[in-house]
Amino acid sequence: MSRSKKKTKITGITTAKSEKTDKQEANRKLRRKAKEAIPQGKEELPKLKEISNVWSFSKDGKNYNKEMSKKDMRKYFDNL
Repeated sequence: MSRSKKKTKITGITTAKSEKTDKQEANRKLRRKAKEAIPQGKEELPKLKEISNVWSFSKDGKNYNKEMSKKDMRKYFDNL
């Protein structure tokens, strides 16, 4: 992967690298609510949007940045 590059100039809006932990917490809440609803015999299970607010996640979406440098376009993993 030393020569791989991103194809589009899209980055996260904030400095957060990922929303992984936010998504994990939201899905854990969803599974917990679903496990509570099933024994009670509820017809409808909860939706993810009812339990968590995606607007409060750390990365806050993505946008196009036409001023990205070649260094920013590189794919590298500094957390491994």
